[in-house]
Amino acid sequence: MKLTNEGLRQVQAWKDHGVKLPEYDRNQMTEATLKAPVWVHFGAGNIFRGFIAGLQQRLLNAGEADRGIIAAETFDGEIIDRIYRPFDSLTLMISLKPDGGTDREVIASLADGLKASPAEEEDWGRLKKIFEAPSLQMASFTITEKGYALRDLKGEFFPVVQQDLKDGPEKARHAMAIVTAMMLHRYVSGASPMALVSMDNCSHNGEKLRGSVLEIAREWVSGGFADEGFLKWISDETKVSFPWSMIDKITPRPAPSITRMLADEGFEDMEPVETARHTFIAPFVNAEIPQYLVVEDRFPNGRPALEKAGVFMTDRETVNKTERMKVTTCLNPLHTALAVYGCLLGYHLIADEMKDGDLKRLVERIGYQEGLPVVTDPGILSPEAFLKEVLEKRLPNPFMPDTPQRIACDTSQKVPIRFGETIKSRMSNGTADQLEGIPLAIAAWLRYLLAVDDEGNPMEVSPDPMRETLQNALETVRFGDPDSVGDALKPVLSNPVIFAVNLYETPLAEKVERAFRGMLTVGGVRKSLQKV
Repeated sequence: MKLTNEGLRQVQAWKDHGVKLPEYDRNQMTEATLKAPVWVHFGAGNIFRGFIAGLQQRLLNAGEADRGIIAAETFDGEIIDRIYRPFDSLTLMISLKPDGGTDREVIASLADGLKASPAEEEDWGRLKKIFEAPSLQMASFTITEKGYALRDLKGEFFPVVQQDLKDGPEKARHAMAIVTAMMLHRYVSGASPMALVSMDNCSHNGEKLRGSVLEIAREWVSGGFADEGFLKWISDETKVSFPWSMIDKITPRPAPSITRMLADEGFEDMEPVETARHTFIAPFVNAEIPQYLVVEDRFPNGRPALEKAGVFMTDRETVNKTERMKVTTCLNPLHTALAVYGCLLGYHLIADEMKDGDLKRLVERIGYQEGLPVVTDPGILSPEAFLKEVLEKRLPNPFMPDTPQRIACDTSQKVPIRFGETIKSRMSNGTADQLEGIPLAIAAWLRYLLAVDDEGNPMEVSPDPMRETLQNALETVRFGDPDSVGDALKPVLSNPVIFAVNLYETPLAEKVERAFRGMLTVGGVRKSLQKV
């Protein structure tokens, strides 16, 4: 069986293997989408293919929509060349049950996949045509939190952003410049309203997206690439809105076990690929079954009936409370703590870490004792029930091939929210001194940056935009020599960009320093867990 339009003609073969097929005419959907697009999505990776595209499939299956989504990739064009086009933009979705079983479905709601780069002239022209269309209601995003960042730790524009500001919209390379270029084209082509919706797993994602887009727009107006009317239009949220959202679904890299299972059952060409930019992706997506999406309902040009696909459509305050619940307490801080400790202790599966009594107690403490008392109940989801599901069902799922090494990517971009918000809440009510698990996790992250595991062996550190800067700050620290720490941690722990607060203005800096020093000897990482 081949995952192509032609291959799907073997309907009975797919059904015999328990695969649910689309219940609509895909040719009609594609034709209608390209004629009058309603939804374009930036970020063509697994969370999009395994979750967001599935929402539109539900609407198409139910007759609640007649058009699909167009995917646009700003970071890694190989995804389009190697995963989209050879498979006609189809995805085989493998949902992993805790008992080892799977639910299977072909997601066919993607009408096209484009490389969003001026260097790809044909795709760039097609993307501009899409943004000209008055029918376009929304552009959504899963480009990871670092995709919105324009400036480095010193507050200076990244070199690629500097070049984009100098060269203008027709040579844009950074994701935010590309989006702003498309919005400028929409403005000069009639200025039809639309929504720009970040669905990335980060705090105040709509605010981050809006801030970056408006900053580039202002710079281009100053540079003569756009007129003042463009800035006025894109700043007016009755014309261009930036709804906030909260997304939650664990979507790990394609697992070798799933690849073997599919091959054994006769599914062809399912092997994962690693692109030159180190994206791990396959024609299939494996993911957990639980999923949540909460979206602020502000769409000036209309929107798909997402509430009929299980999305919570609500107001900004509720989105913010739900996002804070997950990102600062009930999932993300636990993930980060498990990620850095797991790497240091030699784990390769999050589920295996949850069998480790020391690690299980650490994340239970961070969730139940340190985060939950200061989280706000959003009303639509129970924080305690959500946390219980995470700790007892989702993280321990032995068939979820999620790795601490994947989750450890870009930790510097996550720490201010995942830990910083709870720290700030505890500071405001005078209970920051009660925190023990969070400072321990911060110390473990800094210890992880030394690229040496708990046995003193070299260890690979996952990609992070601040990795070089942070490792340079810690270059005088030597494993086996706690006294070598000196003042090396001070410029890091005092930096509010990293932690959202200056930790030296809290009772926590001393705890972090003490734990970090204790982790510099063989077995010290394990001992740090046992102490707390």
